[in-house]
Amino acid sequence: MIQKLLARFKRSAVTLSAVQQSRLELLRHKISTACKTDLSGDRIVVVDVETTGLSLANDHLIAIGAIAIHAGRIVYADSFDVLLRQEVASDKANILVHGIGGTAQRTGLPPEDALLAFLEYLDGAPLFAFHVTFDETMLRKACKKFLGIEFRHTWSDLAYLMPAFFPQYAQNYRALDDWIAHFSIGNDARHNALADALATAQLGLIALRSARTKRITNFKSLQDMEKAQRWLRSTWQMS
Repeated sequence: MIQKLLARFKRSAVTLSAVQQSRLELLRHKISTACKTDLSGDRIVVVDVETTGLSLANDHLIAIGAIAIHAGRIVYADSFDVLLRQEVASDKANILVHGIGGTAQRTGLPPEDALLAFLEYLDGAPLFAFHVTFDETMLRKACKKFLGIEFRHTWSDLAYLMPAFFPQYAQNYRALDDWIAHFSIGNDARHNALADALATAQLGLIALRSARTKRITNFKSLQDMEKAQRWLRSTWQMS
């Protein structure tokens, strides 16, 4: 038992170069749960990840794709796409899902540099995602393992915001594919992190337009709406 605990502790040790440590120190104050974002003008980053599988406990981060919304519009020039180097490539079934081959996985950017680049790109902006729990958990695991930090950031989940704004579809639409099909959002590269982030960002624009009609002006109010929708969905499931 003691040997297992010691082994876990050893695996959690993080060794960064002086340059990497300097980059990380500059970023620490920008990883925050505080959010005062103005929906009408401030930057929001939409993120999607690809992984070795769907297990939150056992699978790992392979790729991060992100794109920013500025003042209610998607800015294509403000995007991010990175592949994290894997010691061992994921299995063939997983590769068929995301299309990232074994050679590409083994020659990606060192995970420490990939994650630092993502945090620098993020620059403290709040995040949109669809089914936040998965993306957030994978990012938190990677940041803890490779950078030794807790990635506790401000998120809002479009998987709950969209049903809150469009309750007539809440019972039937659960997956990202349901919503992008309904709004005729194209995505020719499904399960590519950047392509999925772009499709999610288009949903984000729809959510932001709906927020304006309800006079919702800040990110915190979106989070409150999300919490209410989570509670509502839990009551549906219990009934």
